[in-house]
Amino acid sequence: LFGAVAGLLIGQRMLPPRPLPPARMQATAPPVAAATATELPALELPQIDGRKRALTEWRGRPLLINYWATWCPPCLREMPLLDDFAARQGDRGVAVVGIAIDDPAAVREFLERVPVGYPTLLEAPGPEDSSMCLGNNQSVLPFSVLADAEGHVLATHAGSFEEDALKAWLDSHLEPGQVVEKP
Repeated sequence: LFGAVAGLLIGQRMLPPRPLPPARMQATAPPVAAATATELPALELPQIDGRKRALTEWRGRPLLINYWATWCPPCLREMPLLDDFAARQGDRGVAVVGIAIDDPAAVREFLERVPVGYPTLLEAPGPEDSSMCLGNNQSVLPFSVLADAEGHVLATHAGSFEEDALKAWLDSHLEPGQVVEKP
């Protein structure tokens, strides 16, 4: 009996560790090198008011899509930065669109308390949300996608941004002049 238990313990230590299940939210996750999709999907989602919006509406400008949820503290800390960035871009620079992977009532209630100036679309939470086809293999929130003016995915980022990191990320993937620096 002693030999069997000792063999079991030694055998378990020799096995490679089991991967942990993916977390739905991580405060700091490494950036994802490349998205799965090379173009934005033909995605049409409702806004808070129920009106459907298609990602193609923002063609002609670079587009930063930010996936978030009301229960995600890093997402909520990042939102003022994205709101300020979107306001500086106006209608000439990078467009910002939030996609809330959350319960619509929770999103409505949150945005009534903490409004943002950029459009927010709603998507039902689940294992097949649109962030997955854009490279969010770990189901991390927040998750950002950067696309060029023609809808080609340029880069993805898992985790929240600080101001300097957002600027560096955008500068490394966009042409000079595409980001409006001052209003």
